[in-house]
Amino acid sequence: MEFTELNLHKDLQKGIVEAGYLTCTPVQEQVLRNAFNGQDLYVQSQTGTGKTAAFLIVIFQRFLTESLLHGKKALVMAPTRELAVQIEEEAKLLAKHLPFKIGSFYGGVGYGQQQQLLRGNVQILVGTPGRVLDLNASGQMNLMDIAFLVIDEADRMFDMGFYPDLRKLIKAVPPVDRRQTMLFSATLNSWVKNLAWEYTKTPFEIEIAPETVTVEEVEQLLYHVPSGDKMKLLLGILERDSPESAIIFCNTKRYTEIIAKRLDANGRKVEFIIGDLPQSKRLKIIEDLKAGKTRFLVATDVAARGLDIEGLALVVNYDLPAEAENYVHRIGRTARAGKTGKAISFASEQDVYELAAIERYIDMKIPSEIAGDYLYAEDKSAGRNVRAGAYADSRDQKRSDPDRAHGDGRRLRKEGNMRGASQRGISHDVSKDDKARRTEKNAKNGKRGFPPKQGRSEQAGDLDSGGLSAMSFEKRMAYYRTKYGAGGGANAAASVEVDVAVGPEDKLRQDGGARKRKSRRSRQGKQPPVAPAAGKQLVKLAETPPQPVAVSEKPVKKGFFAKLLSVFNKNG
Repeated sequence: MEFTELNLHKDLQKGIVEAGYLTCTPVQEQVLRNAFNGQDLYVQSQTGTGKTAAFLIVIFQRFLTESLLHGKKALVMAPTRELAVQIEEEAKLLAKHLPFKIGSFYGGVGYGQQQQLLRGNVQILVGTPGRVLDLNASGQMNLMDIAFLVIDEADRMFDMGFYPDLRKLIKAVPPVDRRQTMLFSATLNSWVKNLAWEYTKTPFEIEIAPETVTVEEVEQLLYHVPSGDKMKLLLGILERDSPESAIIFCNTKRYTEIIAKRLDANGRKVEFIIGDLPQSKRLKIIEDLKAGKTRFLVATDVAARGLDIEGLALVVNYDLPAEAENYVHRIGRTARAGKTGKAISFASEQDVYELAAIERYIDMKIPSEIAGDYLYAEDKSAGRNVRAGAYADSRDQKRSDPDRAHGDGRRLRKEGNMRGASQRGISHDVSKDDKARRTEKNAKNGKRGFPPKQGRSEQAGDLDSGGLSAMSFEKRMAYYRTKYGAGGGANAAASVEVDVAVGPEDKLRQDGGARKRKSRRSRQGKQPPVAPAAGKQLVKLAETPPQPVAVSEKPVKKGFFAKLLSVFNKNG
């Protein structure tokens, strides 16, 4: 069907002709046949099929021809800033000869210009949910004048977590009997259907099979390649095919920047686009790509939806997407509006597991080839430490650059961990010599030092590596008798008073306890006890028979082992 066959307003028809629209696409024909009477629509159609022009033509035609809609407004919701700007540009192109004011409202930029648009009585509002809700909550955007509500890329809205915002927004506009609602989705989605059933009035469903775009108009090709050779293969493909323009998709923000910088190091003029970039820079990058100033763009899935780049020659899935639906959206950037295009995907050992779900989703097996040695080009960035910005992405944190050698990757991660640990006062990878020096230093400073767990069993005697905890109760008691002697309570009592010739650790522990007792007495205002007699002896209890020793007249408190041995003596 031709656009000239429709009974459209002459000024609108003029804008359609100047925009280059001649023949309706299938989705445009279905929408234009069923929407002029105010019917709500639920449309499932792949991106790049012209649905933006379809709902804009419906809105403009009804505003121009129905007096009851005078003073009313239309609200078009989009998931990303880029798509909102693109819809705004398309609307301005079609409404070139119409008296409507058109504006876009999205986050990432100041409120001043958008507030000025609202004061100027803008009639076609295009925006993202967050900013629209903010402006409505502040009373600057009146949503009760909305006569048309369009939700574009509705499935993507739910992927991005906009469902609660959408519900709030729909409740802020007039009820279903006072507005026309049109929902557009690239894929069938139960969330979108629920939204359609709940917030539309008996919607007319239009379904355009996505396979038409995916299978018939895009040449797909798959290479199984080790992750460490992806960059070499990418450089070889770009050299072989020499595309006029290409988008390389990666799964994470960090990796997107790394790949862009590595391509730049190999002499390729390239830009990258991620959600963290300032909005002005993102728009500039897209404009340069459309104008041909930039040939190659590396992007996350933020560019997989809604970007209409005329004549895009090649799409490369550097990483296979984790969501099968995103594969369709990515390769849909090429083969737009009936043109042909090419999509090449890399399947490495890291992401090959996503392949089965993708092939089930598109209901076909992606043709694959073996990349010969001739297709691998020299990578001048190999072995370089390429840094990226700090992005709060859990998938980024779990993933290092697989194109670097595994040894280098582990070394870099270890160095990074140690640098972060040193800032937090944590020491990592301390050698045994370092531990010994630290223990000796603590001993000189009068600090209590404890050897590592594996060394305690050695200092305890001839125990095996299991230590005391591995012994039965009977064996442990026998060991105590052997080590500390079985001479009875007198010998045990003497062990508390005399300086026993024991290991340095026990001496440190004993000195530390004495200092604590002295400090406690001084705080309580008491005098220290009388010092032991000068003739105090050093003995090894287990080897030397007990001898008379000089002790103070003050009763001696029995320690743990003394009490323990006293129990044995009584029971013995």
